[in-house]
Amino acid sequence: MLNNMRMMNTGTRIVAGIGMALLAGSAMAGNPNRAGSAGATQLLVNPWARSSGWSLANSASLVGAEGLFGNVAGLAHVRKTELLFTTTRWLEGSGVKVNAVGFGQKVGDSGVLGITATTFSFGELPVTTVDQPEGGLGTFSPTQANIGLAYSKAFSNSIYGGLLVRVVSESIANAKTSGICFDAGIQYVTGPSDNIHFGIALKNVGPAMHFSGDGISVQGMLTGSDNTLTLEQRSADFELPSMMNIGAAYDINISELHRVTVAGTFVSNSFTKDQFALGAEYAFKKMVHVRAGYLYEKNIGDKELRETVFTGPSAGISVDLPFGEEKKSAVAIDYGYRATNPFNGVHSIGVRLSL
Repeated sequence: MLNNMRMMNTGTRIVAGIGMALLAGSAMAGNPNRAGSAGATQLLVNPWARSSGWSLANSASLVGAEGLFGNVAGLAHVRKTELLFTTTRWLEGSGVKVNAVGFGQKVGDSGVLGITATTFSFGELPVTTVDQPEGGLGTFSPTQANIGLAYSKAFSNSIYGGLLVRVVSESIANAKTSGICFDAGIQYVTGPSDNIHFGIALKNVGPAMHFSGDGISVQGMLTGSDNTLTLEQRSADFELPSMMNIGAAYDINISELHRVTVAGTFVSNSFTKDQFALGAEYAFKKMVHVRAGYLYEKNIGDKELRETVFTGPSAGISVDLPFGEEKKSAVAIDYGYRATNPFNGVHSIGVRLSL
């Protein structure tokens, strides 16, 4: 008992320290005048189908590998092993696809190690120049990828925390950039049946990045000389789109067969408008989950003043099929949809294996 008390006290101090760091980060947030000045904005794309179905309103109650995006503390809820794969048709009609894989493995009594990778596919684009704006010079394929390594821990039955380091890379044929950023998150669970959830996460905090390569160099002839001179220009640094999520969720356990969860998340962005996500989920026998959400930001309902492609609504469904002697393992299929204008929405479908 004494050891348990010591572990809880240690965990409380660690989580309190993380919480103070997260709150300190809020000073960076909420500046729409800086919109469009950040780079590596793929870090803002939620690649997971289940949480996309209610616009990440459930950041406080995220569990498993999906926490590797929304709140890394949720990774600590992995029971033994979890593997997750999701493919997304981003802005249907644009030809952009997003593929993501997440893996969580229990280590020790209360820790979980997680790995995640997300790639973006843009297809083949025509090469154009100032002299040949119509193309005809071949094609190229841009690449964007994120790879993250995380560790989360259950400090007690109520307090969970985690840290994640993520490597970011972007490239075309003659220019590239790479960088590193960090996520940190905590979750607190309370209530008579652990049905009240609170969470806070700071995301995408890291040093500035810049591009390099032949694509930002120019060649020319010196006046009066036949020699070619190559001049390499210095790319300006760009900041990462850091943000902070503060969320809460409440489970209404109607019976052993039915559960309704209402949730909300406040998203404080460093380089654009702040957002509010509200959502609800209905679960039947812990097997069928239906959810819907709405993401709000200022002027989102005004076609003339809206500064985002998303119009607000989202929806999704999941089917969990338990197996094993105790029915604690499961295979799940997730689908999520987010409405957009223009384009025909964002469609995500994923498969999850939990052991």
